Amino acid sequence: MTKTLNRRVLVVDDEPDIRELLELTLIKMGLEVVTAASVGDACRQLSRQPFDLALTDMRLPDGEGLAVVEHIGQAGLDVPVAVITAYGSADNAVAAMKAGAFDYLQKPVSLAQLRTLVQSALALEGRTAGGAVDGTVRLAGESPAMQEVRRLIERLARTQAAVYIHGESGTGKEQAARLIHEQGPRAARPFVPVNCGAIPENLMESEFFGHRKGAFTGADNERDGFFQQANGGTLFLDEVADLPLAMQVKLLRAIQEKRVRKLGGGPEEAVDVRLLCATHHDLAALVDSGAFRQDLYYRLNVIQLTMPPLRELREDIPLFVGRLLERLAGDGARPRLSPDAVKALLGYNYPGNFRELENILERAAALASDGRVDVADLQLSDAACSEGGAEPPVAGGGEGLQEYLDRVERDAIVKALQATRFNRTQAAKLLGVSFRSLRYRLERLGIK
Repeated sequence: MTKTLNRRVLVVDDEPDIRELLELTLIKMGLEVVTAASVGDACRQLSRQPFDLALTDMRLPDGEGLAVVEHIGQAGLDVPVAVITAYGSADNAVAAMKAGAFDYLQKPVSLAQLRTLVQSALALEGRTAGGAVDGTVRLAGESPAMQEVRRLIERLARTQAAVYIHGESGTGKEQAARLIHEQGPRAARPFVPVNCGAIPENLMESEFFGHRKGAFTGADNERDGFFQQANGGTLFLDEVADLPLAMQVKLLRAIQEKRVRKLGGGPEEAVDVRLLCATHHDLAALVDSGAFRQDLYYRLNVIQLTMPPLRELREDIPLFVGRLLERLAGDGARPRLSPDAVKALLGYNYPGNFRELENILERAAALASDGRVDVADLQLSDAACSEGGAEPPVAGGGEGLQEYLDRVERDAIVKALQATRFNRTQAAKLLGVSFRSLRYRLERLGIK
C-alpha cells in the first residue's frame, strides 16, 4: 500500500500488547494511529478529531465494542469501523455487522488479514454513489420502490457485511449483486457469480475450494476454486438454497475461518472474499424445515435486500419497455406498439418479472409486421392478465406509452383526491399505495 499522510486510524483495545501490535503494523502502512482502552475513551477521541477508520475489540472494560459501532452511526460519522472478536464468536460478528460494522477480524489477529481489511476500508473514500457503473443503467426506474433499492445498494456497497438478496425469479438479483460490488472498494477485483443449483453434488467441493493434481480421476492439473478466483473480490452465490447440507457445513467453515483447503490435501489458504447470496426460495422457511442450516443462514443473512416484482413497479414499465425496444432495434427502426398492445402490457402481471418482459418484447419484435407490435404479437398468458376493475382508457392516435400511462394514472389520482376531499393520506389508502408513493406521483405528474 502506498504510504499516505494524514490517514488516521483509531485502535480500541484494553490489552496494551494488542494495541501496540496493531499500532506498529498500521504505522508501517504509513498511517497515523490513535489508541483508546475503553468505550468511553474511544467516544471522546471520535468527538475530538476525524478518523478514516476505527478498529475496536468486542470486549472492553466499560462495555462492548458494539457500543463504539453504534456511537459512530448515531453521531453520523463517516468512519468505517471493524470489530475484533474472540475465535468462534459468530454471534458477536453478525451483531456488529448488523449494527453497521464494515468488517470483522477474529483473534488471534492475522496481520495479513488486518492489512487487507485496512486497504479495503480506506479504498472507500472518494467513491461516488455510481461507483464504476451508473446504477440507473442496471436498475432503472423512478418508482419509490426502485429508488429505495438503489439507496440501499449504495449503503451496502460501503460495508463488507454478507448480503442476502431475496426476490422472485427474474427481479434482477444478480444485477443488484454486481452493483453492490461495483460501487464498493472491491470494484477492481473479481466478481465471481456461482449458480449453486447447476453444480453436481459430487463436484461441489472441488468447484468451491479447488483441487490438487491427482485428487480424483480426471484431475490432471491443479485448479483454483471459486473462493480462490474471487480472492480480494466478491463471491456471489445464486440459488444458495440449492446447496446440499453436507456442502453447507463446509461453506460455513470457509466463511468463519476465511481459509480453504483444496481437495487432495495441502496447506490451507487464506482467502478474502465479500459474500453475497440470492435465492427465490424462503430461506427462513427452509431453516424451519431443516433443509438449510440455521448457523449458515445467520452468516449469510446479515443484511437483507428484497427486489420488488415488476407488478409492483407499474409506473416504471414505460421506461423499461422503451429501453428494451431501443436495445432490440439496434441501429434499425424502433418497433411501435399499438394502443391495444400498450394496454395489454400495462395490465399484465409478469410472473417472470423483468426476464419475462424482455422475452415478450424480443418475441413480439420478431413477429411484428412492418415494425408495428399488436396484442397478438405479445402472446401474453391469459392467466397472468389483470382481472376486474374498470377498463383504462385506450391510447389515442399518436399517443406514446408514457403519455398514455400518465393519463391513466393522473385520472385515478384526481378521482381519489376528489373522493376524499383532497385528503392525501386517505387518497393514498384508497389507491392502495403509500403516502410517500402518492406524493412522488403528485410531483411527477404536476398535480397541485
